[in-house]
Amino acid sequence: MTINIKMCTLEDLHKLQEISYETFKETFEAENSSENMNAYLEESFNLNQVEKELSNISSQFYFVYFNHEVAGYLKVNTDGAQSEEMGDDSLEIERIYVINKFQKNGLGKYLLNKAMDIAMELNKKKIWLGVWEKNENAIAFYKKLGFVQTGNHSFLMGDEEQMDLIMTKSLQ
Repeated sequence: MTINIKMCTLEDLHKLQEISYETFKETFEAENSSENMNAYLEESFNLNQVEKELSNISSQFYFVYFNHEVAGYLKVNTDGAQSEEMGDDSLEIERIYVINKFQKNGLGKYLLNKAMDIAMELNKKKIWLGVWEKNENAIAFYKKLGFVQTGNHSFLMGDEEQMDLIMTKSLQ
């Protein structure tokens, strides 16, 4: 079993779009209408949007490889790229997704540790993320790793308003 991580570049644009679609659909398709799912996927993961996010100097994307195969990815944001006003001392984990067939291999924790390493390298005091209130497995995973709920915010899935829990972990 080999696990590696690689920072994404614009050369990875198409693969990043592909894995973004795949992991988001796998994670949320069963709980949402196909109309809302398709609207969200087209808005959030069209090639222009992914390229814009990948080009933002305050965002970083990483692929995680399991036995030399792309198995998931991580997106972290600092400064103005954060999806909520959390201050300059914060790092946001905006996306952490692992393809279903690669889950239960420690890849989520591996990606989370990478995010914490980045935050510490950048002298951030806290790390935070938003997680859908119905994603009980993810909530339990984050709690186990020391995250606590500190708020919530709305999230639009197509035309349906959903609630994300904001979970934060202090790095001090």
